[in-house]
Amino acid sequence: MAEPVNLNRFRKEKARAEKKARADQNAAKFGRTKAQKDAEEKLSDIEKRRLDGVKRDDR
Repeated sequence: MAEPVNLNRFRKEKARAEKKARADQNAAKFGRTKAQKDAEEKLSDIEKRRLDGVKRDDR
């Protein structure tokens, strides 16, 4: 006799797989790696410090 199949589990696994595939596509399209984010933050900090260094105190 065949083993009964749980259709709810099959449906949920399929939904999870589709959601993961969509998330992977969005990550490739819009996402940045942690290294890229850190490098961008470091560059903005350097630029901010440079601008603060040349700021004039004219009031």
